[in-house]
Formats: sequence, C-alpha cells, structure tokens
Amino acid sequence: MIPEGRPVINEADIAQRVGVPLATWRRRDAPAFRQQVPSLFPGSRFLIYDLEQATAHLQGEPVPPLPAEESPDDQLNDKEAAGILGVDPGTVRAYAGQGYLSRGETVYGTRVWRRHEIERRRDNPPGQGKGGGRRAGEPQGPRKAHAYAGDPRLRTASDALAAGEGAPIGRIAAGLAQEHGGSPRTWERLLNQARQI
Repeated sequence: MIPEGRPVINEADIAQRVGVPLATWRRRDAPAFRQQVPSLFPGSRFLIYDLEQATAHLQGEPVPPLPAEESPDDQLNDKEAAGILGVDPGTVRAYAGQGYLSRGETVYGTRVWRRHEIERRRDNPPGQGKGGGRRAGEPQGPRKAHAYAGDPRLRTASDALAAGEGAPIGRIAAGLAQEHGGSPRTWERLLNQARQI
C-alpha cells in the first residue's frame, strides 16, 4: 500500500541517486537496502519504496515508520484490493478492464486504486437493490399478448378451422397460404392461436 500523500521511488531511481548503474546497485547495495527498507508491495515483482524511508537509509539515518492509520486515499495494488473485496487479484484486474472499477493509476509499473474506490465497490456491489426480475413468491403479472393478437388473419384462420373440421392443420395452413399468401408455418401459428380463442 502506498500511504496517502507519500511519494515513492523504485530501484532504478535509487541507483541513479546513488550514482551507480542499476545492475551494480542491485548486486552490491540492494540486498542490504531491502533488509532495512521494506517494499510497499511485498511479494510484488515491482519493488517500490517510500521516498522518505529510502532517503533516510541512503543518508545513514534511521528509517522512519510509515503511518499506521488507514486513509481513504491510500493507494492499493490488485492483491490488497482483492483482500478488501474478497476476490482474487485477477478478478480485480478484470473488473478494471470491464468497467466495474476505474482503470486505476500506474505507479512504476504497478496498477493501484484508491482505498475509497475499493471500499465503495465492496459496500455497493452492482446488481443490488431494485430491478433484476420478479422476486420469489410474487405473483406473475399478465402475460404478453400473443404476437398475432388483433391480427385480422385470425378471423380467417378461425373460419377455416370451422370449415375444415377434422382436417390436419398442416393441410389447412397450406391451403390458406396458397389462397391468401404468406408461409404455411405462419398460417399454422395463426390456426393454433385461433383454436385457443
């Protein structure tokens, strides 16, 4: 976590401040530095440090502690955000890609989000509240009228059913399609609807 308002630094910038190439600094100085100055994101492949702590160590002074209290503007990586949300870090990255979270900010190659944004997402997950379909136990409202409700061809289909009593619907539908146009399948649907009226 990057505490609110705290500038950060990575190993490349530390090596530049010391005045040595990065490879030399990593080989010669980094092991002792890492024992004294903790990375802000332990276990991350991007080693980022608090600037004040790094500067104090480089000047031979005691390393000051980080603020202990949490702030809404602390910056969290995907693992820390996942811990708050109760999901995997990959899910946090997917949320950001799909628009459920902001894209976040990139700090030295690490994507970070503000604590208040993650907590807001945790406290107000999408899909909660009104909407989302019929509640269990609620009566179902009136069903949608059939697609052919009010169609004048229903009267023709009803008359054809009465006239061709006992004839297969497919045969009646084929005759109506030939006489009035349209497909036999449409007339079969109209005949089935006319039966229910």
